[in-house]
Amino acid sequence: MSTPTLILWFRQDLRLGDNPALVAAVKTGAPIIPLYILDDENANEWKMGGASRFWLHHALESLNDTLGGKLVIKKGNANKILDEIIKATDANAVYWNRCYEPWRTARDTKIKDNLKKSGLTIESFNGSLLWEPWEIKKDDGTPYKVFTPFYRRGCLKHSEPREPLKAPKKIDFAKHSIKNDTLDLLPAKPRWDKKMEAYWDISEKGAQQFLAAFLDEGLQDYKEGRNYPSRKAVSRLSPYLHFGQISPHQAWHAAKLAGLTNRWETNLDTFHSELGWREFAHSLLYFNPTLPEKPLQTKFGHFPWAKNKAHLKAWQIGQTGYPIVDAAMRELWETGYMHNRARMIVGSFLVKNLLLPWQDGEAWFWDCLVDADLASNSMGWQWISGCGADAAPYFRIFNPVTQGEKFDPKGEYVRHYVPEIAKLDDKYLHRPWDAPPLMLKEAGITLGKTYPAPIVDHSAARDRALEAFKSLKN
Repeated sequence: MSTPTLILWFRQDLRLGDNPALVAAVKTGAPIIPLYILDDENANEWKMGGASRFWLHHALESLNDTLGGKLVIKKGNANKILDEIIKATDANAVYWNRCYEPWRTARDTKIKDNLKKSGLTIESFNGSLLWEPWEIKKDDGTPYKVFTPFYRRGCLKHSEPREPLKAPKKIDFAKHSIKNDTLDLLPAKPRWDKKMEAYWDISEKGAQQFLAAFLDEGLQDYKEGRNYPSRKAVSRLSPYLHFGQISPHQAWHAAKLAGLTNRWETNLDTFHSELGWREFAHSLLYFNPTLPEKPLQTKFGHFPWAKNKAHLKAWQIGQTGYPIVDAAMRELWETGYMHNRARMIVGSFLVKNLLLPWQDGEAWFWDCLVDADLASNSMGWQWISGCGADAAPYFRIFNPVTQGEKFDPKGEYVRHYVPEIAKLDDKYLHRPWDAPPLMLKEAGITLGKTYPAPIVDHSAARDRALEAFKSLKN
């Protein structure tokens, strides 16, 4: 009699190191079928955008290589596909690491209930978060709505994040005749994704290399340096964390070792708190499933947003006439990533200078970011718009000129992504419309032709935004 087969369902945990479901599956001694399912059917409107699909394509290629070509890849409704594979292989167990998006939790609950009724063993694990959302609540049993008490009082006092698990030395794979599906994750011509490949090593090994580089070059300057887009002070781990090519536990403990060893305690605390923000985002989404569509502060449901397709398009393609905004939007299109300070600047510009709905920005980021994460993306846009939990107040309106002058003082970031104004003096780089005509001519700049004039006047746009905010009833 053959040993019963176990299905290991990979999802947002595309790695072997610190993978609780994998470790538990190997310990059973059962032959394993590693499986990935692209389930756009259950995802509906939250199926992955183009940049995420590019990342997933390469992540699955890498994982499959690591697994010796044994990864089963399917496309369709996960409920049906699992049933089919169970019947074809006589599998008697399914293991997975939990996901926390509302559509995934609803689907997984249904799958777990159905398979248990059929007599299968179903085991799920936490491989994606430092703390389970339902574990971190206030003393009265309600979820936190403010980050600092959530993190300091809720998370840190609950438990220390566990140590990462080592990857199994050997995996016993089950024999089967299941054929892989073609996922068609990469775009048809033009292959806009090609330019992004140069910026990333989309693999578990690549994730560890990014972490090592950050600990070596960035952690010592993290608290202050993370605000400057041209510095190597951020980890750029967000896509690896989202797809699970690295775990937050690995990042937490590796940073802790480097931070304490080198006495970078303040920078370490700031980096750990950023991992805490990721936890806060997932908590908010878990307890507020409508976070991606509806403002947490209900009064913003009546906000008088503008409708201007030309302004939205200019923002999307980095042609607003504000260099720091345009540099950030072009960084996004070029690399699939945007520096966090830049995300705040372009977010404020969209919802306050242009008075366009935060959902428009959320949708563009969802399609263009390789780290597009439903929890973080939704929380981030509600935060900058002033309508979410613990949000920046709406009347906090970033001035794109002063933001550029403060956080890109020498213009490295702007000159890299907006080369058409690169020859302009630092004094006028972030406000080229103020430059003397002769200086513009010598720099090869004709405003309105070689580089756009500002599409809105910041001062007037600020006044308009504040008037719109005043129209809301408290």
